[in-house]
Amino acid sequence: MKKKYKILRLILGDQLNLQHSWFSQSTPDILHVLMEVKAETDYVWHHIQKACAFFAAMENFAETLNDKGFEILYLHLDDPENHQNFSGNLAALIQKFEIEEFQYQLPDEYRLDHEIERFCNGLQIKYRAFDTEHFFTSRAELGLFFSDKKEMVMENFYRHMRLKHHVLLDESDDPQGGKWNFDAENRKKLPKNHKPNPPLLFENDVSKQFNKIRDAGIRTIGNIDPAHLPWPLNRTQSLKLLQYFCENCLQLFGTFQDAMHTGEWSLYHSRLSFSLNTKMISPVEVISTAIDYRRNNKKAVAINQIEGFIRQILGWREYMRGVYWMKMPGFGKLNYFNHQKKLPEWYWTGKTKMNCLKHSITQSLDFSYAHHIQRLMITGNFALLAGINPDDLDFWYLGIYIDALQWVEITNTRGMSQYADGGLIGSKPYTASANYIHKMSNYCDSCKYDRSDKTGENSCPFNSMYWDFHVRNREKLEHNHRLLMVYRIWDNMDAQLKSSVLDRAKYYLENLNEL
Repeated sequence: MKKKYKILRLILGDQLNLQHSWFSQSTPDILHVLMEVKAETDYVWHHIQKACAFFAAMENFAETLNDKGFEILYLHLDDPENHQNFSGNLAALIQKFEIEEFQYQLPDEYRLDHEIERFCNGLQIKYRAFDTEHFFTSRAELGLFFSDKKEMVMENFYRHMRLKHHVLLDESDDPQGGKWNFDAENRKKLPKNHKPNPPLLFENDVSKQFNKIRDAGIRTIGNIDPAHLPWPLNRTQSLKLLQYFCENCLQLFGTFQDAMHTGEWSLYHSRLSFSLNTKMISPVEVISTAIDYRRNNKKAVAINQIEGFIRQILGWREYMRGVYWMKMPGFGKLNYFNHQKKLPEWYWTGKTKMNCLKHSITQSLDFSYAHHIQRLMITGNFALLAGINPDDLDFWYLGIYIDALQWVEITNTRGMSQYADGGLIGSKPYTASANYIHKMSNYCDSCKYDRSDKTGENSCPFNSMYWDFHVRNREKLEHNHRLLMVYRIWDNMDAQLKSSVLDRAKYYLENLNEL
């Protein structure tokens, strides 16, 4: 006899939150469904590690709930009854099990929110949406915070969040250490012969998921050893990674959070973003665990180390999500500079002679990971200077990184990295020449191109392209108070040198695939 359920609950692949109130007690008349669908595997070319990790984490979550007595239906990618999209599968399940009410947690991505909302509007049964119970803020909170202010500044929001949640404050609600922000102390290059602690890597066998994705003909990018996926795939592993970070990386996280090195891909970063963005762990417990560790190890963890870490989670992560829900869907079409160039082919292979880009991209292909400065000041910086269409760059970033979901990717890429929003998120474009790259890394040491040359045949492309970008966008940028010095330097430059710089940039821009 076919089993009937009263309620059908949808769990998305980034809603693997065992602490959610849904799971406080099992109920036999509630069916929980997780599904692998091509609508999610095909909208960009995902890194193969990302695709395998999501599927494996979803299966682990389903098995855990099943062991706890919850009614679970897991729809695999190769199931013959799979409609390969949420709406089709949900409609079939509602009919099959004679469901009386549909429930879901609010999606974090606009496209899924729109799809499920549209699906619900066509239902003949009751439906109900629940909060994901994950973030510090609601979707609308950032907009309300800035509703009576002249401009949006992340630092103001960050301080508000610190006060609201009483994070790193003393008894008088003043910031610990006497300052709200220690970013100026967190920009050190990795010293020569300095060896960071090795990253904690897991040995997860995702051969089953890999074979399923391959057999389905899903187009993916990047490299993988299916028998040894290094990423956490459940809550237990995620908490272990958090503890490892506190004990082995937090002590120097702030100091070297912007550093880059050819011999180190992880450095002192937590690499918790996949666990956070799939909700296997919460930002509350990440922050509280780090604070508790410092409280017991104050001599080992200085204030600048932990403040830099907390600012990324309580500040930027919540801020970017708030901007996303304030400005979507229009934000996804913004292109302030009207950039139209195609992404160079070597973004997909790493086969470029520019060592900084070669290393950052190859690392991304090997690990589905790069830290924020590699994304912002190497791959993002080059794309901005080169005039790459933000649509192309969004497609690349959204696919290649294991932690990339649109709510956090597009605000960082189209906003912060590419300034395609005209300054909503960043107060100026994040551009830099080879001088910055050399200051923060050892990338320039073994590069074909000369970091100190602006005009020669082997001059670093970043140098001439930096000036070309500011010259061609002068009308839009010269009144930005943070760029006054840039244009003053350009205006005082020798006329012949300026001409040579622009000629060299023109050559590079016309031959991007050959760099």
